[in-house]
Amino acid sequence: MLTVHPIRAFSDNYIWCLSDTETGRALVVDPGQARPVLEHLNEHHLRLDTILVTHHHPDHVGGVPELHTHAPDCRIIGPANSPFKGISEPVQPGAKATWYELAFSVLGVPGHTLDHIAYFCETAVNGRPILFCGDTLFVCGCGRLFEGSPGQMRHSLEAIRSLPESTAVYCAHEYTLANLRFARSWLPEDANLKAFEDHCKKLREKDEPTVPSNLAQERQLNPFLRWDDPSVERAALAYCEQHNLPSDSADAIFAAIRHGKDNF
Repeated sequence: MLTVHPIRAFSDNYIWCLSDTETGRALVVDPGQARPVLEHLNEHHLRLDTILVTHHHPDHVGGVPELHTHAPDCRIIGPANSPFKGISEPVQPGAKATWYELAFSVLGVPGHTLDHIAYFCETAVNGRPILFCGDTLFVCGCGRLFEGSPGQMRHSLEAIRSLPESTAVYCAHEYTLANLRFARSWLPEDANLKAFEDHCKKLREKDEPTVPSNLAQERQLNPFLRWDDPSVERAALAYCEQHNLPSDSADAIFAAIRHGKDNF
């Protein structure tokens, strides 16, 4: 039986562990720290054989060398154009990354970084297709643009938005409440956002993760997937006028939303 479990790292990172409980095989995604991964593997009697890397930031790859020491035959799959040099199996967007019976489509999703990729598996795990999206898409948010442009990020999110709505979105940070505070400031009359915020607050009060979300929920709630939603567009146009920003294209509207979050 295949399962996906979060491994907490740093203050708010999630390292995802995909495991087969019958065979004890395990795959981890973006291990920024080795110790919590090793503790999880030991506790659940798992054997690490594959690591997926979405991008080169240290909080996503910092644990790879130590994990490779503990599992020297472990495959390390990641973007072919990455500055991180610890990848043993580089993949390009459009390729397939396989783990036994699962095949992950490699999506090019630049914006947060230029080497950023995501892994989408149409085969249901825990009852749903799965997406490991690193720091591109968050629950009700998206990653900061450290290297890419607003246009690149919008196109990346548009590609993700086109995936099946039942897709489970496994992002890499617990940023949900902060993202919701921003979304609610832009869309204070959105009753669905308010209800979801209340739900997520209850989860966090119990120290439970708000991740994974699902793509149907993100399409409905996440302002960074709603640049063409009339209510979000109205808020963005008002923001552009207030801050003297361009507003003549979808990319400009998206850039205004990102500017608003960066300065919130």
